[in-house]
Formats: sequence, C-alpha cells, structure tokens
Amino acid sequence: MTEARAVVSTGKGKPVEVTTIHVPDPGPGEAVIRVQACGVCHTDLHYREGGISDDYPFLLGHEVAGVVDSVGDGVHDLEPGDFVVLNWRAVCGSCRACKRGRPQYCFATHNASQPMTLADGTPLSPALGIGGFAERTLVHSGQCTKVDPAARPAVAGLLGCGVMAGIGAAVNTGQVGPGDSVAVIGCGGVGDGAIAGAAMAGARRIIAVDRDPEKLAWAREFGATHTVNASESDTVEAIRELTGGHGADVVVDAVGVPATYEQAFYARDLAGTAVLVGVPDPSMRLELPLLDVFARGGALKSSWYGDCLPERDFPMLTELHLQGRLPLEKFVSEEISLDDVEAAFAKMGRGEVLRSVVTFP
Repeated sequence: MTEARAVVSTGKGKPVEVTTIHVPDPGPGEAVIRVQACGVCHTDLHYREGGISDDYPFLLGHEVAGVVDSVGDGVHDLEPGDFVVLNWRAVCGSCRACKRGRPQYCFATHNASQPMTLADGTPLSPALGIGGFAERTLVHSGQCTKVDPAARPAVAGLLGCGVMAGIGAAVNTGQVGPGDSVAVIGCGGVGDGAIAGAAMAGARRIIAVDRDPEKLAWAREFGATHTVNASESDTVEAIRELTGGHGADVVVDAVGVPATYEQAFYARDLAGTAVLVGVPDPSMRLELPLLDVFARGGALKSSWYGDCLPERDFPMLTELHLQGRLPLEKFVSEEISLDDVEAAFAKMGRGEVLRSVVTFP
C-alpha cells in the first residue's frame, strides 16, 4: 500500500478537500500509476455536484498522463517506467461489440477491482474509474495506453477525455473528410477538439458557434475558418448562409441541450450528419417533427468518448502533435497544483479557461 495526496469530494456542492489516501499494491491485471498531469474537466465538477451519482466520497480527476509505478500479476504489456495516458473504457475483448470487431463500443468495460480508500478505510469512488487528482492512482492495466514520452504530460493527458471526445466526434463519429463543411456548436474543450479534428481531417470550411467572443477567438486558433456569435445571430440561418444556403455536411453539438441539438439537426445539409457529443441532463426531452427526420435524411449520431479506440488513437494523435499537426498545447490554459482545483472549477464556470491542468513535481 502507498499513501498519496489527493483531491476528494465529500458531498454535493461542498468544496473539494486535499487529503491523504491509501492506494493498494496492484492486484492481478492492475497497475499503479505515478500521476504527472491531470486535466480539470467539467465531468469532475459534475461528480462534485452529484450529477453523476451519489457515491461519495469521490476521488476526482481522469485526464491523466503518468508513468507506470508497478504492475500486478498477469500484466505483460506494461512495465515500470512506461509513459501512459489513461482511459476510462478498458475493453473486455469478449462482449458482443468486441466480438463483432467494434471494441470502441465495448459493452463490458472495466476498471481496477480493489478500492482506494481514505486514511480511515472509507472506500473512494474514482471519477470514471481513474481518480487522477492524486500523486498515485490504481487502475486496470487495460486503462493504460503507452504513448511517445517526448510529449509533455500536461498536454498528452488531455487525450484521456475531453479533447479525444471532440476530435473523435468529428473524425470517428462524424467521419469528416477532405473538402467537407463542418459546424461546431459550443467552443469549450470538447468543441475545440472537434474543430481541431475537422481541420486535421481536411475540412474546407469550419464554422464555430458560441455566445462568448473569447471562445470564438480560441476556436480560430484550432482551425475555425468562420465564427458565429449565437447571441447575435440565428445559428441555423448563419450556418446556411456560410454554406451556400445548404447547411454543413457535419454539425457537432458539443453543448448537449435540446435547443442546440435542434440547431444541429436543421443546420446540416440534406443527407448531412448531426453528432451529439455534449452530455445532456437526464431530465431533458427532445421533440422533432418525424416527417423532418425522414425528409432530411442523413444520419443522427451520438458519440461515446469520440468513438475512440485508445490503443489506436492515443499514440496516433500524440505523434501528430509531436509532428506539429495537432496543437494540443493550445488547450492548456494554466498549470496548477492539487491545492488549486477548487479555484479551477470556478474559473471553468466563468469560462476563463479551456483546461486547467494539475501537474506534479
């Protein structure tokens, strides 16, 4: 067992606490990771606010890059010292999705079996099965993907969740290709990931939509060719005007509320694709004329984790970053310590940052 400093959420709406946790030695199929960097994601705030479940206390953090500290029995593809990015969907290899050759949709993903605990023995619920706001964390070995150690941890770790979700929504789910027109509604970390992915895929026109002028300026840094301020213009009409009156080939909704999804539905061209990657609230309902769903054709898709396969996508995207073709470093607004996570949540709520990243000495 190892002791580690970590950020824990003890109750709905309560400020997070930095405290000592106990990390077990890895059991069969498990690995202990020495965390080097972990991004502050909206999902962590959802955990703190009780929006995911009420299984407090939560060990927050999940966008992790770090080094393998130790491995348990039966782990043959990792060894101490390997530089890895963690994922929260370790595939099983044997469910019906995996057997059909679609492991990115694995229906039986898994995490470490042993619990990490508070010093008094209280079990912790790790965010997305990771718990990365900690000096060390315990995960299943299948959650570890080796990438080129030349990448800075503060940058590489962002592939573990939000940035990958955005890039994958455009490239994997939306299947954006050379010459396509793309619109992205919501230009936070996920939306800008979709913009970066669309640019990387060769889209000829990329329209960023948001209400915040600063976020629209950030979107241009990731490859947006046009911007629409949704507080000043009708989103659907603006996207149509920028696409010759037709609508975009692919529209990504990175917000995830009924109003933005309806905009995505109508802002696409006939036979175009709408991709939902923003996570809705469980109470939300959508109403669309069924005739419009039929008549407009195309595809309505939801994107799970950017439909990524970590062992394929993390190393590839890391390499593209190192080649200068994917500006992951632009997502990092600031590097902070464990003690600054609560303040980072406030900055995120005010829209002041794309990503605050906790880094460790």
